Amino acid sequence: MTDAPDPAPGWARPVPVVGDSSSARDRAADPRAWAFPPADRDALYRIVGARRDIRRFRPDPVDRETLERVLAAAHAAPSVGHSQPWRFVVVTDPAVRERAGFLADRERQAQAARLDPESGRRLLDLQLEGLREAPVGVVMGCDRRVPAAGVLGRATFGDADLWSCACAIENLWLAARAEGLGLGWVTLFRPAELAALVGLPDGISTLGWLCLGWPDERPPEPGLQRAGWSRRAPLADVVVDERWPAVDGGPTAPGSRLRAPGPASVVRVRDEADRRLTPPGSLGVLDRAVDRVLALAGAASGAGPGTLLLAGADHPVTSYGISAYDPSVTREVLTAAVAGQAAGVVAAATAGLTAIVIDAGCSGGPLAGAVAGRPTGPRGDLVRTDALTRPDVERLIAHGRRLGRRAGARGLVALGEVGVGNTTPAAALAVALTGLSVAEAVGLGAGADHDILDRKLDVVARALDRTHAEHGVASRDPLTVLGALGGPEIALLTGCVLGAAESHAPVMLDGLATSVAALLAVQLESAVAAHLIAGHRSREPAHPAVLIALGLEPILDLRIRAGEGVAACLATRLVLDAVRIRELTATTR
Repeated sequence: MTDAPDPAPGWARPVPVVGDSSSARDRAADPRAWAFPPADRDALYRIVGARRDIRRFRPDPVDRETLERVLAAAHAAPSVGHSQPWRFVVVTDPAVRERAGFLADRERQAQAARLDPESGRRLLDLQLEGLREAPVGVVMGCDRRVPAAGVLGRATFGDADLWSCACAIENLWLAARAEGLGLGWVTLFRPAELAALVGLPDGISTLGWLCLGWPDERPPEPGLQRAGWSRRAPLADVVVDERWPAVDGGPTAPGSRLRAPGPASVVRVRDEADRRLTPPGSLGVLDRAVDRVLALAGAASGAGPGTLLLAGADHPVTSYGISAYDPSVTREVLTAAVAGQAAGVVAAATAGLTAIVIDAGCSGGPLAGAVAGRPTGPRGDLVRTDALTRPDVERLIAHGRRLGRRAGARGLVALGEVGVGNTTPAAALAVALTGLSVAEAVGLGAGADHDILDRKLDVVARALDRTHAEHGVASRDPLTVLGALGGPEIALLTGCVLGAAESHAPVMLDGLATSVAALLAVQLESAVAAHLIAGHRSREPAHPAVLIALGLEPILDLRIRAGEGVAACLATRLVLDAVRIRELTATTR
């Protein structure tokens, strides 16, 4: 019997000469190993707890070596996008410090005059002599000359550069305390005057004046607390677990019965794509749409490629001359759609979609061959009265939800609409939902001229003014906004989006009206957003802002004005082809 061979030796792990030398095994064995020794940690907590706002200073100078250590600590602060926007103007000139003291004294008097008498007296009692006494002044500047969109993390939080500078101030403050220096932060300045005092150029904002020097006081507690101005709140008063609680019986954030695809589904699709013999993201925007479709297990695995839900309605607001077409065109197009000959249903057939035509309220009575979905209550013209009653809004959304659920069970759901004049309520809704100005949101519409545009601008402005006056704070509620400014096809399509999402189906949007319906659905059920795909960017000026609000990048940008879901169907065909391309592309080992 021969001896068994020795087990394979353990090979040495390659360790990088730069960067992180730890291994996953190290980190898993002791997750706390990165901590400092207890003595260092305790010292840090003592320094944090002993930080104080110092107002009285000794005249002794601060040596340059110590000053540079605390400035280096400030420069080591975290900054959004590693932008390092802080700029430290070190001031030792007594004349400049005296001028700063005067400016702050003047603002202290002005602020005290605006307070109640007792609070004003307490403010005047506070010492600001540190501006003159402290041997060093540091004016903190924030260099904002780089556009927010050019700094990672600032496109969404535009003031993140200011927060980064506040972190630098805190670092400086803690380092100063460790050195035995005192620091006071004075913001009783007009920002422009303080900036001019030290010659800050345009684009650099100031966060105030930092007084730095050896303290002539050893306060055991924060100065404003000692002066009776305020007290430190208990930690329990400033910590909230999970979500903000309802206050005084106020509304809580809306609950959602819908769920976005879970992380396992999303990662599974990306892992599968990574195995294909093609570079990741090779199909650009289409790849992201395919990821969404496959994660939802909709069009790629359903019984068929999907459905076009085409809803049409007329609008009383056309009486104000806001459209180039007579309202009778709505019924004409819907009749052709039922016959399978309108552009939208032809595009649906080309994409392999089943078309369902919904009569959401076209003039002339119920439309033969269409699915009924008409409002039953009175309809307003937006300018004088609400477009829909609240019961009709709720009824149409519920009906659309049922239609969307059934369509979603068969695969992808594409949306389309028909309605002469409906770019006017769609633009009004876009203003209410996104904060656009009326001028930014209102476009010409199909076939319109500038006289029509002027009337549309006037109608939308008056409709919004009436809505705010009649509904007040309720005008921020999605259902109230929809009833005041929308139309029956938009309400019904809002329900279709919700229903399709309940069936875990992807939803392909068309133009402005369908995108506004989707935005309303997202405000009602936030998880809807994970089901949406933008078919195209239309020529309506409000459409890009609505797509941004939805977080969507459109597949097509061809200046299509057709409506009826034509662009949604064209984009659906592209997405379904892209799904097929991914399925048939070779896999790698």
